[in-house]
Amino acid sequence: MSLYRLLIRPFLIQFNPETIHRFTFTCFKAFQKSKIIRSIVSAQFRVESSSLERELFGLKFPNPVGLAAGLDKNAEAFDFLGSMGFGFVEIGTLTPKAQPGNPRPRLFRFVNDKALVNRMGFNNEGVEEAVERLRKKRTNIIIGGNIGKNKNTPNEEATDDYLKCFDALYPYVDYFVVNVSSPNTPNLRELQGKEPLKRLLNEIMEVNRNKEKTKPVLLKIAPDINNSQLDDIIEIVQETKIDGIVATNTTISREGLSYPESRIKQVGAGGLSGQPLRERSTQVIRYIHEKSGGKIPVIGVGGILTKEDALEKLEAGASLVQIYTGFIYEGPALVKAINKELVRNKV
Repeated sequence: MSLYRLLIRPFLIQFNPETIHRFTFTCFKAFQKSKIIRSIVSAQFRVESSSLERELFGLKFPNPVGLAAGLDKNAEAFDFLGSMGFGFVEIGTLTPKAQPGNPRPRLFRFVNDKALVNRMGFNNEGVEEAVERLRKKRTNIIIGGNIGKNKNTPNEEATDDYLKCFDALYPYVDYFVVNVSSPNTPNLRELQGKEPLKRLLNEIMEVNRNKEKTKPVLLKIAPDINNSQLDDIIEIVQETKIDGIVATNTTISREGLSYPESRIKQVGAGGLSGQPLRERSTQVIRYIHEKSGGKIPVIGVGGILTKEDALEKLEAGASLVQIYTGFIYEGPALVKAINKELVRNKV
């Protein structure tokens, strides 16, 4: 058992989830400034092997295990997180203007199921604050920029918000993820509809093609859509010529939770992540891979708590994987374990 699971996690879960998140990130930001600390952490957790390298979207990933969006919302600790063994780090979701997100409490643990429920609501300091931090990048970690719209922006004007974020982040991130699938911003998921989504992606790609160099653009989708909607998304991805799909976001379902109904109702609305999402996320990945004949690259995320979970995603057709809730419950040892398993299995 890792030191994190034995001593650190039992301590952390005694505190409010969001409070401890801010405390942790205060530490991360301090550690990030020290090259010596980053080197020590990297020596402990990074797995080096040419067999782990992946070339995708014109980028060379040192390994296929990334940190999903939502943890480093404001681009505060990406260099330090990279030292924990990740092959890439996705920041955000970022919006043009700073916004506080939904009222607290808005982040909840279901420890027995290794799950979280959040209704954060794209709380972030705004894209320009993130840009200021990205300008000070100290390492060569691959950065993804996850972009969204402000809560008060009507869907008819959403494209403007996405384009503002795209333009601001363009010089500083290696790829983009268009987030239309969070359940915590009112009406956001309506943008997953066929015509609105097509318009949004076409406009982003038009701007992208007019840059000096195009950057990879991916779409993050919800696990709560049916196969007919997935067929539409596959068609849209192929038609708009974006580069891939991130599958999946959190779910509004509560299936798989072992807690009493009273506890689940007490927590209320929000997106569920972690172990209960694993099976559905893998189903979506497999469906996209098979329906597209493997022509649409997929970043697999959702319920990766063990090295076996990561292998399952890759075997289902994912080219890369991301963890979030697994990182909360298992710590950086999970990243190391996955990469060591991939080397051992020559995946």
